[in-house]
Amino acid sequence: MQQRVVSTSDGHRVEGCGPDGELVNGFLSHLVARAFSPATVRAYAYDLLNFLRFLTERGAGLRDVVATDLFDYLDWQQRSRAGAAKVVRLTPHRGAAPATMNRRIAAARGLFEFAVTTGARTDNPVPAARRSSGLRARPRGLLGHVGAGRHRGAGRLVRQPRRLPEALEAHDVAAFLADLHTSRDRAITLLMLLGGLRAAEVRSLRLANVDMGLRRVRVTGKGGKERIVPVDGVFFTELAAYLREERPPRAGAECFVVLRGPTVGQRLTEAGLRRIFRTHRHSSGALRVRPHRLRHAYGTELAAAGIDLLVLRELMGHVHPETTAAYVHLAPETLAAEYARARAGQR
Repeated sequence: MQQRVVSTSDGHRVEGCGPDGELVNGFLSHLVARAFSPATVRAYAYDLLNFLRFLTERGAGLRDVVATDLFDYLDWQQRSRAGAAKVVRLTPHRGAAPATMNRRIAAARGLFEFAVTTGARTDNPVPAARRSSGLRARPRGLLGHVGAGRHRGAGRLVRQPRRLPEALEAHDVAAFLADLHTSRDRAITLLMLLGGLRAAEVRSLRLANVDMGLRRVRVTGKGGKERIVPVDGVFFTELAAYLREERPPRAGAECFVVLRGPTVGQRLTEAGLRRIFRTHRHSSGALRVRPHRLRHAYGTELAAAGIDLLVLRELMGHVHPETTAAYVHLAPETLAAEYARARAGQR
């Protein structure tokens, strides 16, 4: 049987992975019981499937893993595996990105902590990354690497470049919006752009949590944390048109649903949302427009306007304050103007 991830009524599972797959599925069920979001469980499933495929190539199992295998796993991810790809890449494939490799290592670390807790192993073989002080991280228990108090740089085996959030040019956003054919799609895009919602938050938004009068929405974000987000009136104009003219009469509780086809009235899926953005990126020519970049544009605009960082953190639903602080950077135009002023003063 092919090694793969499947979606079930109670989350995600791996198939075709033998006894190791049973341990992984036990871990995934544990995440569901801990009320981790479906998106998080899905991400863990795919990351651990990748790790199991690495072990399969080596003829090893989870109970055989030692610390050096994790470093071999990093090398394995960096190697080009064009033969296994389903899509022919037009650019050279350089392997997984540093952030992806660190995320997969974190998933493996959580899996082995679970294995130790359940008695499947006596130790966790995942190496602990050293901090600049030379001290090792203090143990935080099962899934401590994803806890709210975790320092964001802790536990990474691969150095990651620190980049500014990717915003968008106004003309790209305008071209993308102009290319959308339905009020539903425009409302979805505006909710990300003017409310900073994540794609999963938009798809899970319930109609009962939209306050048309006060022009705000109640959002359930990561970790089940709720927040109230005010949104500009142009979003509610498109939303009203969608509810009045497009939304099927017997639709589900979610705000945004499928408009046509065999699943009409059901919740918009992740694949369906990706398809909307992929289609209109190409037809509009605004190739950089993606859901998370719309969210970045929202955070960058508010930070540039001087909003209090505590308010911005609450609006965006960030767990870690350093995530919000990344939006506080000077625009290139501001840097150029200050540089020119300083140079003029030297003459």
